[in-house]
Amino acid sequence: MNTTEAWEKLIDKYHIVEEINKNGVFHIEASQIREFKEPRLMAKWDSSEQLPAPLKNKNINILPDSRKSYVLGDFLLYEDIPELDNHINQITSIEVPHYESIDIDNITSEANAINVLVLSKILDDFLSTDENVATFNGRMGTGSFEFTVYDHNKEKKNHIDVINAQCEIDGGFENKSSVVILEAKNVLHKDFHIRQLYYPYRLWRSKVKKPIRLVFSIYSNKIFRLFEYKFEDINDYSSIKLVQSKNYSLENTKITLDDLIDVKNKTKVKYNDNQNDKKLPPFVQADNFNRVISLLENMYDTTMDDEEIAELMHFGYNMSNGKPQYRQSQYYYNAGKYLGLFHKKRDNKKVVCYLTELGNEVYRMSYKERQLKLVSLILEHQIFNELFEYTIENKMLPKKEMIMKRMRELNVCGESQVSRRASSVSGWLYWIFKLIKL
Repeated sequence: MNTTEAWEKLIDKYHIVEEINKNGVFHIEASQIREFKEPRLMAKWDSSEQLPAPLKNKNINILPDSRKSYVLGDFLLYEDIPELDNHINQITSIEVPHYESIDIDNITSEANAINVLVLSKILDDFLSTDENVATFNGRMGTGSFEFTVYDHNKEKKNHIDVINAQCEIDGGFENKSSVVILEAKNVLHKDFHIRQLYYPYRLWRSKVKKPIRLVFSIYSNKIFRLFEYKFEDINDYSSIKLVQSKNYSLENTKITLDDLIDVKNKTKVKYNDNQNDKKLPPFVQADNFNRVISLLENMYDTTMDDEEIAELMHFGYNMSNGKPQYRQSQYYYNAGKYLGLFHKKRDNKKVVCYLTELGNEVYRMSYKERQLKLVSLILEHQIFNELFEYTIENKMLPKKEMIMKRMRELNVCGESQVSRRASSVSGWLYWIFKLIKL
């Protein structure tokens, strides 16, 4: 039984919606969830994109309130991750000391990313304090505390009591002036679960006298993005505020307009994307190009099926004929296939995605080489090549209406898909020109 079906049955059996409407919250035991599926697969979603439809459609969220129970209700639990607004040339570049056991060109896990953060002194620079010593990590009991949290409209606050729930800390550090709690990710998502910082914060706030600093880190596309947060009211889950953010690279990241124009001049248009050419992959329907890169990084040296891609990228799924359909996984796979980076094959009775020879080559490139190669692969397609030239000439990105008009003229997709896929074209052009400062 998949997660969507299991939650549909749980909601129906225990009248969860009715109870929440009546009492504000619904408490459920792990044993009740286990009647249909293991709680660890039913109650932990680090991004709102993962939420099963039966909960998302009813504005229901879930939090652990002990080791064996959870509380459901209209809770606003996620915080949006800010755009990469600082210009790419402003990223602080820091070198890592040479260690044979550290491969900075192949940082494939959150644990490795944390090691590099420490060895490179990136964490010290971000916190403006030296000697951040690793002192704790792993799974821990939270102890007992209570807090309030907003509903999705930010109009009403619910009260929640926690009695020794479980939390997991990726990295815990101490320096002369503070204790630091670090949450690390190596896949880019649109938001994160505040619980990942709040529960560890409440635990260690009761253990130490020093101030606690909370850091959320993302390593993707050879860039470390660090965000420091604080809670303005210790008893208010919704009082999270961004204190500062900074971006770091271990390589040269300077890309100029001349670099992009040079790529354009050297790139030969190979594809017109006319949908009547059955040999061409589907036209793009994946708005966030950074997530295409994130998927490429995570498929290096491994294969993944649609379900595994959905789990990695926190994509949801739809049901069709009793089977889950991972549409977003397919969209982002198709985006990589469109550029010649991804391919599929049958392996042990299931179809898996893997990197092509070109995909592996792109993965192994330096930051600057990789970005410019990806730009070139995009510009091999006629519509992107033309719209790139329009942007250079007019010093502005084309409006969606213009993109849609050209898509129709080039017959790149069916009429019902034009508007949706025009958003992807716009998103990819935005990514290209975000690499520089026009």
